[in-house]
Amino acid sequence: MAELNAALCCCCRKALPVPGKARDGARALGRCRLVDVASASNFHSFSLRHFHLDLRVNFGLKRITGWQVLELATLQSGVQALVLDVHPSLLIHSVDCKVPGASGTPDIIFSLNYNLEPFTDYGSSLRIALPAAAIRPHRPFRVTVHYTTTEGPAIWWLDTELTCGQTRPLVFTQGHSVCNRSFFPCFDTPAVKSTYSATIRVPDGVTVLMSASRSVYSKQDRLFQFSMEYPVPAYLVALVAGDLQHADIGPRSRVWAEPCLLTSAVSKLGGSVERCLDVAEQLFGPYVWGRYDIVFLPPSFPIVAMENPCLTFIISSILESQEFLLIDVIHEISHGWFGNAVTNATWEEMWLSEGLATYAQRRITTEVYGEALTCLETVFRLDALHRQMRLLGDNNPVSKLQAKFEPGVNPSSLMNLFTYEKGFCFVSYLSQLCGDIKRFDTFLKAYIEQFRFSSVVAQDLLDFFLGFFPELKESCVAQREGLEFERWLNECGPPLCEPDLSAGSMLTGPVQHLCELWVTESPDHQAIADFDLSTWSTFQTVLFLDRLLDRSPLPQEVMSLLSSCYSALLDGMNAEVQIRWLQVVVRNSFYPDLHRVRSFLHKH
Repeated sequence: MAELNAALCCCCRKALPVPGKARDGARALGRCRLVDVASASNFHSFSLRHFHLDLRVNFGLKRITGWQVLELATLQSGVQALVLDVHPSLLIHSVDCKVPGASGTPDIIFSLNYNLEPFTDYGSSLRIALPAAAIRPHRPFRVTVHYTTTEGPAIWWLDTELTCGQTRPLVFTQGHSVCNRSFFPCFDTPAVKSTYSATIRVPDGVTVLMSASRSVYSKQDRLFQFSMEYPVPAYLVALVAGDLQHADIGPRSRVWAEPCLLTSAVSKLGGSVERCLDVAEQLFGPYVWGRYDIVFLPPSFPIVAMENPCLTFIISSILESQEFLLIDVIHEISHGWFGNAVTNATWEEMWLSEGLATYAQRRITTEVYGEALTCLETVFRLDALHRQMRLLGDNNPVSKLQAKFEPGVNPSSLMNLFTYEKGFCFVSYLSQLCGDIKRFDTFLKAYIEQFRFSSVVAQDLLDFFLGFFPELKESCVAQREGLEFERWLNECGPPLCEPDLSAGSMLTGPVQHLCELWVTESPDHQAIADFDLSTWSTFQTVLFLDRLLDRSPLPQEVMSLLSSCYSALLDGMNAEVQIRWLQVVVRNSFYPDLHRVRSFLHKH
């Protein structure tokens, strides 16, 4: 058993190839025995070449009914069953199999036996018995699963009154990390990628969007047809249907939203998206997905944004803050290279997506908006990282970049600031080793070219890095004392080092100075009056309020003075600012301003 475990550990340091034909430089290597404890499927035994969804959306019953066709081939002989990830909320009606007949003979269709087996609290498994006599290694066949969705974690039904426009109901899906097994049966692991297509039938007046590179609408048949011509993992398949309209904001981008939001969304993003896409292409190579569209969803959307290929989902409440909106959009743009084109093969190394995307986002913002703003935003996020560290403790295993979790643990629990900010710091350290940020840009472009449409593990990135910079390999940078790559990946706690952010001091310096004035025993009113928060950026203001929160509790007389100086001003600012001031109010039990908390909660 010890030797078996060692072998598995060794093999999981190799990347998995794209099922089917290798594309654009993706490596056509043999499939490795990578372990994904979050998947019940036997994905190692199959090549998934394509799948098709044919679904009807029923808003009245809050159900999606139809079938899925999977185009498969076994990778070795003796495979007796196909095991897919599903969810107890998925009702399976029947399973069929079509095997090509011998030359000149009709295809053979089998009705297959299946059974559902428990797996974890976030899913179950669908075990389908295959007709052994008809299945041959590398010989394509099709499996069709007829099913109905009910109340599952991937599908969010919003009644009319819960939408922004309150004109008709809306439904959207959210697959990250392991939720799409309640949307359709799948190999629900980022290690497996395939193309897909879909036919979606909806009532009159409903618009359907999917994370697909092509779409066609038939008004007569009230159906939408989609195809994704590039391989993606299951979690990046997304759908939204409702009262949606669009406006173009660039040659390859448009905004989708409910009519009441569209004008605001266009005014906030017009021109910015194409500019950032252009810069990203200069840094990291071609944007391969064709379209970059954005759909704004009601505040019920459970996260800020999701990088679904060709169609970013983003929460509409972020429209209140121009700066947060732009940073988040740039982050999702970055996922077009890091996370979508090249994907972490397991959820235990999510930093390969989020850490690299955060680094790429900050390279783009530096080129577009300047280094000072990038440093300010980074200081704000690293402050939040250290705040989370104080909350969790230095030895919490979720702070590892290679965070191992036991079977049954939901990978979504690893969605924390460490995957973003500690991952970013490690990538920044790698860039510093190069001595020239432009050289590192060239490396990242080559990395994308090498692994495009593949799923990788950390060792792939690091081996490619050392191969790209042989002088660094010769100088043994991977074993540099105190900054060993292995220590970066597997040690709990904060980043081993952080990048130099002094270029942002013109923006962060005044914030820290004002904060220090407020937390002294006797605040200098005249010195405080010299600072005009109305001229500050949103990131400066929220950094100031976060640092006040870190220094709380404050004396009540200080809170009274803070309130008299800032409450009225902050009331007129965006929600990102308001919520932080109200956290200061609550943390300090400042009763005179508690009515502002009630008012904010009622409004939002």
